[in-house]
Amino acid sequence: MTPHRLLLSAAIPALMALSAVPASAETLKVVASFTVLADVVKQVGGEHVKVTSLVGPNGDPHEFEPSPADAKNLNAAQVTFVSGEGLEGWMDRLITASGYKGKPVTVSEGINTRTMEEDGEKITDPHVWNSPVNVKIWVANIEKALSSADPTDAAAFKANAEKYTRRLDELNAYAHAKFDKVADDRRKVLTSHDAFGYFGREYNVSFLAPLGLSTESEASAADVAKLIEQIKGEHVKAYFFENSNDPRLVKQVAKATGAEPGGELYVESLSDAKGPAPTYEKMFKYNVDQLAAAMAKSS
Repeated sequence: MTPHRLLLSAAIPALMALSAVPASAETLKVVASFTVLADVVKQVGGEHVKVTSLVGPNGDPHEFEPSPADAKNLNAAQVTFVSGEGLEGWMDRLITASGYKGKPVTVSEGINTRTMEEDGEKITDPHVWNSPVNVKIWVANIEKALSSADPTDAAAFKANAEKYTRRLDELNAYAHAKFDKVADDRRKVLTSHDAFGYFGREYNVSFLAPLGLSTESEASAADVAKLIEQIKGEHVKAYFFENSNDPRLVKQVAKATGAEPGGELYVESLSDAKGPAPTYEKMFKYNVDQLAAAMAKSS
């Protein structure tokens, strides 16, 4: 074989390998503020994104303290997603510290938010993801931002978003099937802090909590005493603690009222891969099952 032919035959596999690579942009480096949002971004982005969550599994997004590694990850991000509505109070400081030049995409824009009074102030409840109806709006905002950053893969983002939206509709139907048959006076639960407002609004469940919308808030002795009286008066039978914050206060309230433990709920953080809530879908379903089981037991 002549040297010319040798070179050509060596080049053919290399050319074939090149032609087999899809005509696609590089994988997008994406940062999401916390695990629940990171999972939804992964569902929409699929193989075209590499997602890093700033707050890790079982972490509290209210009390998060960013590290130098978080600043480095943010600085390298091509797209950054936050939920918004006051959840990530630490984000502006992190942007400044990291030198990040982009503007985070606020995925909760367009959601019908709920407000409440806390310490004499009217504040917006940031826990929008506890209703899959709201997460559908997240999905639309994520798809739009990813397609803008990587137009080559826009069709894939659209297909993933449509598929995942159907799964969110199924989750919503699953929850309604569980709760719609429960008597109204049994749809009452004690939790650590007020994070289930959107869930309660969608499925007509009342959640009572010693703490407000943020785990950083503190309950006064008078507030706790008032809550204990309310729980006794309304015959709330079950209490739950949360994977991402301290259960001592809710246990203290439960002890004073005779409420029985219903287990652990995943409210604003996924579990690690080995836990029961490693994805948003599993987290939501797990919470629904735990709550429905406690209501059934108390009836």
